[in-house]
Amino acid sequence: MTAPGMRALIIFFATGIYSGYAPIAPGTAGSVVGLVVVWLVFGPLWNHSPALCLIVFAIAFAIACWICDRAEKIFDHHDDSRIVIDEVLGMAATMFGNPIAFGWLMLGFLLFRVADVVKPWPASWFDRRMRNGAGVMLDDLAAAIYANIVLRVIVRLL
Repeated sequence: MTAPGMRALIIFFATGIYSGYAPIAPGTAGSVVGLVVVWLVFGPLWNHSPALCLIVFAIAFAIACWICDRAEKIFDHHDDSRIVIDEVLGMAATMFGNPIAFGWLMLGFLLFRVADVVKPWPASWFDRRMRNGAGVMLDDLAAAIYANIVLRVIVRLL
């Protein structure tokens, strides 16, 4: 693939199919794309095989780290607001093992957005200390783990 073609692909995926260009709340827009990815890909895959779903997620996460690293160079800014692939995969991590029904997806979305904004430790540590694609991804993964745990507790209580 030519350099311009690779650049276009990196931008396409890094911006969550261009949702990162939303003029208001691009991270939230990326999380909405994440809901669709959960509904169409990770939810059905989890129902088929949780182990395979986690393997696919791990591979996607590793590739996303590389994409974020390249996108930061393209946008010439660490964790540029247009980079939302971390929110897309953060939504997937939030919903792992949780029911994939409309109400639970909406609650997972809300919990993830709050955790992503608040950035409880270690998400805040990753956000401040790591200056590469892995840092972009890891703070959202940490926030997603918190959201996942809270959602699991609520699911069990109700």
